[in-house]
Amino acid sequence: MSAQTIIGPISGLGSGVFPSLIFVQGTEQRTLYLDHSPFTVGRKMEKDLVIADPRVSRDHALIVSESGKFYVMDEGSKHGTFVNGERVQRQALERNDRLEFGARDTIYAVFHPQHVTTNTARDFLSQISGIQISNEITDLEKLTIFLDAARKLNTTGVLDEILLTLLDVTLKLTGSERGYVFLKAVDGKLRLAAGRNSKGDLLLDDTTISHSILEDALRANSEFLLTDTSQSLDLTGRQSIVAYDLRTVICIPLRKTQVQTRAREAGAPNPTGDAMGALYVDSRFASRDISKVSGDILHVVATEAASLIENARLVQAEEESRRYQQELSIAASIQQRLMAVTIPEVPYASLQGKNLSCKEIGGDFFDAVNTDDGLAIVLADVAGKGVSAALLASTLQGMIYSQLVAHTPLTDIVGSANRFLTSKRIGEKYATVIIARLRRDGELEYVNCGHVPPLLVCGGEVIRPSHGCLPVGLLPDATYESDRYSLHAGDRLVLVTDGVTEAENAEGEFFDNERLEVAAKLGSMTDIFAAVSAFCGSTPLNDDCTVVEMTFSGE
Repeated sequence: MSAQTIIGPISGLGSGVFPSLIFVQGTEQRTLYLDHSPFTVGRKMEKDLVIADPRVSRDHALIVSESGKFYVMDEGSKHGTFVNGERVQRQALERNDRLEFGARDTIYAVFHPQHVTTNTARDFLSQISGIQISNEITDLEKLTIFLDAARKLNTTGVLDEILLTLLDVTLKLTGSERGYVFLKAVDGKLRLAAGRNSKGDLLLDDTTISHSILEDALRANSEFLLTDTSQSLDLTGRQSIVAYDLRTVICIPLRKTQVQTRAREAGAPNPTGDAMGALYVDSRFASRDISKVSGDILHVVATEAASLIENARLVQAEEESRRYQQELSIAASIQQRLMAVTIPEVPYASLQGKNLSCKEIGGDFFDAVNTDDGLAIVLADVAGKGVSAALLASTLQGMIYSQLVAHTPLTDIVGSANRFLTSKRIGEKYATVIIARLRRDGELEYVNCGHVPPLLVCGGEVIRPSHGCLPVGLLPDATYESDRYSLHAGDRLVLVTDGVTEAENAEGEFFDNERLEVAAKLGSMTDIFAAVSAFCGSTPLNDDCTVVEMTFSGE
């Protein structure tokens, strides 16, 4: 990089003026802001833009800021970086440039330089703080200035900035020393969301405020105004006011926006909405100016601030939902590739497998490999859900496949996978795995690493071998052993994931091993899924269900 390349946050740009990438993958689209340099692209999970596609290199490209311009730089990727169809090593970016990283046509990004003039709440506050306001302007007019700007700021959806700006301006208008915003959590309890004093310091401790006033204001769902406690005759139960010598206390419930009704339009009173929290300010000095703040202003503060907060929360929820859906899309794409297994055809056995995914993408995968050693099948279940589980499943599948085609003993394969997972310390990730290999003469060898025990259906009887080992990824010094059986023509091996045995019905009962044995004895893989479906009824699956069945037909 040149000496002018920016490393770290890009200064001089307010929120909303950063260039962006519109990233498109199939039918999915999302916006990524280039708010720091370098912006990294690749297959690694820690990249700013993660593209889970084998044509994308782990460290594929960078987008850097230099002297006010943005450049894309290829990092020696195998399949190249393209701008408007041309392969580049380094290229200045212009409006609407189309960027492709290895994967062409279906996965791309469009560069958009921003020229928006909207500043952050912090920027706005610093600007209005220096404005000389005429003494003739009313508090309501001052507050209107803030609220008008706050409505514009709300388009950024930054809840923390909205709360701090609300506090700063309220402290300035009321002349109070401290201000707090409390918001209701999911459990209905109030949580301190923001706090600041008149010096601009953040306040993280709310133990010295008058919680009794806070509770009274919320219970009554009305404004509480106390401008000079020395003139108040009744401070019973107000220990904080007395102990900390508070003279001015204001508490304003923040009410959820109410939908306008015909009665309201006709002039009927607007019913008070449910409080989502409260704005609280206090001071050790009696305020001479606070009496000027009329009930109308307090009502404006309550309704407008609550509207801003509610909108910001909706924006946050929408963003979290979008990210979650994007993660599900990536995980589903990975899992579809994992389950897209080409079934080998061999003269001495037949094989079939099926997967039913639940609403959350898990880490199940199934594979089949035919070598001179015999027909091998793999069924695994990685702990967890989402992209991380799907990526780990993809990694494990590749490791196991490469060792099967290399004729590696089954116990060595799972031992190697265990050492890999434990040495990388991938959080709490581990996997249950079962690998079975059937030879031409009917000899079946299998190793079970914490998986649901296999079923052998032999001559109308069901055998459930009890041999098993630890899952891979738990203990670095775990040892693994295999077991063997001799199959005869017509004998079947049935493997399932725990999504089958732990499928629940409306009463909360599990499908369990006994029902699985009955279904396997009476029918094939299709009959097992039919039995699970009939058992669950309308209750949705809470985990992926995968069944693999191998039948030995003999030479």
